[in-house]
Amino acid sequence: MASTNQSPFYKKAEEKFLQAKTNDEKLEALREMIKECPKHKSSEKMLANLKTRLKKLETQITKSKKSGKSSKIGIRKEDMQAIIIGLTNSGKSSLLSLLTNTDPQIADYNFTTKNPIIGMMDYLSTQIQIIENPAIDSDYYDKGLVNTADTLLILITNLEQIKKIEEKLSKTIGKRIIVFNKIDKLNQTEKRKLSATLQSKKYNFVLISTKTQEGIEELKNKIFNSFDKIRVYTKEPGKEKSKKPIVMVPRSTVKDVAEKILKGFSEKVKETKIWGPSSKFPGQKIGLTHKLKDLDVVEFKTR
Repeated sequence: MASTNQSPFYKKAEEKFLQAKTNDEKLEALREMIKECPKHKSSEKMLANLKTRLKKLETQITKSKKSGKSSKIGIRKEDMQAIIIGLTNSGKSSLLSLLTNTDPQIADYNFTTKNPIIGMMDYLSTQIQIIENPAIDSDYYDKGLVNTADTLLILITNLEQIKKIEEKLSKTIGKRIIVFNKIDKLNQTEKRKLSATLQSKKYNFVLISTKTQEGIEELKNKIFNSFDKIRVYTKEPGKEKSKKPIVMVPRSTVKDVAEKILKGFSEKVKETKIWGPSSKFPGQKIGLTHKLKDLDVVEFKTR
């Protein structure tokens, strides 16, 4: 679809089309390309081709929806997964950008996000999957992701929104954190009253501003602590421990860790030593049934 003498806006839209992962994203990019394509005689053929492609894609999407097939990409659930949910223009994309390594589209008009956007939050040596779900009041809202997430970040800008959002969360299993955004618009007295109200209702909450970044570090800590997980480091004899821990459920055994590294690996283990909270002394020799605690370091010696 290469073109000559096109504006930077057209080229950006074309790049967006080439990088699109879903039909909906391609559709949006094609519409931008048609809008930015020059309207003169030498570009008539190209414009006609773009319009033909657009019509074909629209037909394809319509058929896909009628057959019940989804054009969404599958999202592989990581060990720790949190999902941002809220009404349109509550600051979901800005929050995802502050928490993770992603750069989502941010605009001041409604329903900017049309597909779930994934980012990874690096916190205390762990990788936490953060997903921005399209607005709860839009046709793009993915309730399946919300129902299976470990933690729900309920992003609001006024207290009345909590009830409206919670009405749609009847089948969820995740822990909930109320995230009150845009506190840069409140004075200290208003912030104190807001905290007192949320405390009285026994909510797990944090007050933030995606504009000033106030409360973001506190939120990261709350997200991390919402998961019922332990971190276990591994090491080889004579070497340093791994930089990244293996995330496990509490009361996991040494065998569980070995099997998570590689299925069948526990059968090759000849000797195991441990350092950390569950050890009686550094370098204690233990068996495969030993139950681990957060921040333990396990050394495997194989046959």
